[in-house]
Amino acid sequence: MERVAKIERNTNETKIKLDFSIDGEGKSVIETGVPFMTHMLDLFTKHGHFDMTVDAKGDIDVDDHHTTEDIGICLGQALVKALGDKKGIRRYGNAFVPMDEALAQVVVDLSNRPHLEFRASFPSQKVGTFDTELVHEFLWKLALEARMNLHVIVHYGQNTHHIIEAIFKALARALDEATSIDPRVKGIPSTKGML
Repeated sequence: MERVAKIERNTNETKIKLDFSIDGEGKSVIETGVPFMTHMLDLFTKHGHFDMTVDAKGDIDVDDHHTTEDIGICLGQALVKALGDKKGIRRYGNAFVPMDEALAQVVVDLSNRPHLEFRASFPSQKVGTFDTELVHEFLWKLALEARMNLHVIVHYGQNTHHIIEAIFKALARALDEATSIDPRVKGIPSTKGML
């Protein structure tokens, strides 16, 4: 079964089309109008071995908030849809990623119990024109819509760009692990019989 999803979201603030494949090759075609977010999604796709296309048009003349938030919503919805019944998945994923002086850890549980635990702070409020507070906004909406338990821990770091890049790479690698099929898992990986 192909684990793919197509999501469209049209509001007065954004228009987004997102195609997502869990079992990809790390290929991406991403246009967000938010250059730093485009960069983060490109490396997320590469390091998670996902395939993803994003065509996002938003009210970036106001700021990057709505576009960033709505991409998180769409990616979360795509992940849930692509996972289907979740039979055979590992369910949990954990990754540490260093980026020069920064070290980030991301732990996920595809549990159908949305939660974000965010233990990170950024030395700078902006990377280029991008407001760094939007990283939390993106991750919270992703966790909520993907219905996953997401823990983000930055152990240390001094450069804001490096810290955020380490987070996105660790997120990709943790999700790659959690979504992978384990031949030892029979059915749903839960004693409840459902996720």
